[in-house]
Amino acid sequence: MIEYPKPDDDDEEQGDDCSCDGATGTSPTLYGDARAELRRRDFAKFLATVGGLTAVASLTAPLASTTQVFERGYKGPVYSDGIHLVDGEGERITEGRLSEGEHMTVFPEPRPGIEDAPTLLVRYAESDYGSDISEGFTVNGYAAFSKVCTHAGCMVSDREEDLVVCPCHFGKFNVLEGAAVSGGPPGRPLPQLPITMTSDGFLVATGDFEGPIGPGGE
Repeated sequence: MIEYPKPDDDDEEQGDDCSCDGATGTSPTLYGDARAELRRRDFAKFLATVGGLTAVASLTAPLASTTQVFERGYKGPVYSDGIHLVDGEGERITEGRLSEGEHMTVFPEPRPGIEDAPTLLVRYAESDYGSDISEGFTVNGYAAFSKVCTHAGCMVSDREEDLVVCPCHFGKFNVLEGAAVSGGPPGRPLPQLPITMTSDGFLVATGDFEGPIGPGGE
């Protein structure tokens, strides 16, 4: 009888390691399947987390830009007598800039540290204003107020007819009544800015806001 050589130990170990899934149709071990499945699940969770964070960031970015709290580093007056009101492009505001019922955001003509101080400029018929408008603070139907909410310092940027609304906590102010509080948590009106018209037809301030800007000053 012919005796064939027996495989040595190394050959047996190599044979044990072979999955043989291609030649014999034998499936991989359960351990291998489970580990691969766990890795796939972990990777899917990672992708879902990254995608979710990206989506949240894309939604919150524009919201932050519309409700950003005003930070005033300059401690002096925002306006003073003779300071022109200008739009976002730096153009001075003329008498015909707004029609009755229109609003816009203006700023003091550039001064160190306060050139971006946001101010709400409105125009209505003089007869539309109530008794709470500060006497002598309007001109040719124009009135101006700080846009910084007196509750938490967010920008008052929304509008409901003759009311202006803060999007942070929905404080409402009636511009026809001196920006008096008509809803929400603010404790006092938006401070009014005294304005007049120059001889050459430009809107200018005649002083600073009548009260402190933003929160505080109850």
